Amino acid sequence: MAQLDDLAFFQRLAQCGSLTATGRELGLSLSAVSKRLKQLEERLGVELASRTTRRLTLTAEGELYLARGAIILDELSELEETLGDRQAELSGRLRINATFGFGRRHVAPLLSSFCARHPRLDAWLELTNFPLNLSDHGFDIGIRVGEPPDSRLVARRILANRRVLCAAPTYLAGRVAPQHPNDLGDHQCLVLRENDSDYALWRFVSCDDSGEERSVKVGGRLASNDGEVITRMALDGHGIMLRSWWDVHEHLVSGRLVELLPGWQGVRADFFAVYDQRRHVPVRIQAFIAYLEETMAGRIPPLSCASQQRESMM
Repeated sequence: MAQLDDLAFFQRLAQCGSLTATGRELGLSLSAVSKRLKQLEERLGVELASRTTRRLTLTAEGELYLARGAIILDELSELEETLGDRQAELSGRLRINATFGFGRRHVAPLLSSFCARHPRLDAWLELTNFPLNLSDHGFDIGIRVGEPPDSRLVARRILANRRVLCAAPTYLAGRVAPQHPNDLGDHQCLVLRENDSDYALWRFVSCDDSGEERSVKVGGRLASNDGEVITRMALDGHGIMLRSWWDVHEHLVSGRLVELLPGWQGVRADFFAVYDQRRHVPVRIQAFIAYLEETMAGRIPPLSCASQQRESMM
């Protein structure tokens, strides 16, 4: 059916982001891609995108055609899977958005192994500094820290996680380790700088029955906008950092880093797989999220004992 072919073509065009990239992806010439887009716009009677050979920008009509078209293609794929009883042979498009660090370390290898099991899948993983809006960018699944406030999204927890305050033994040598969050003002803190502020605001929760919450402003002479750089600085003994359990647990086990403030815990930062709420969720989306839930536990050990004790009191 011509309309469905046009929908699929426009989905690929939006994914590739330019006429040139789409031509490479589909094995077509630049002129052929441009001609097909022009024919589609003439048939619909609207302009779907402004374009150059290097960049494509969707119009409001193009955004609507992309979003509604994705739903139609997903429902068609779901119908075919249901009619053919092909749950064991998943097929169709699977587009995922995740952050750089966690995406590289965990989502990418799990997506690779999942696709090896299901060779009919067409998968795309896009890593960004900040999570993108799923529907606006045509993503099926987003990997997020914390449950989303948007009630239109369904969230499934795939990993229990929290922030961990730690430093290398070389930094702590000859220094008095902090005993309270307020003591951090006397230390060099390695700041993950994600905005223009001169300081970071670190939050903690007391492990005792009070559950007291404390936020402290911290700073230091070294900072970065990249989490891996901050971890490297901490391992080299430059200061104290507040990083996620998934990122530092190996260094804590090896002794290259030491966890600080035993009476306090960094705030929870659980990872969730989120997707748009809809009547029929494609089987491939359900299957990949279930795979993440099943396999993530084998990649990252449970939270430390101190954290588990605090959770039991909550």
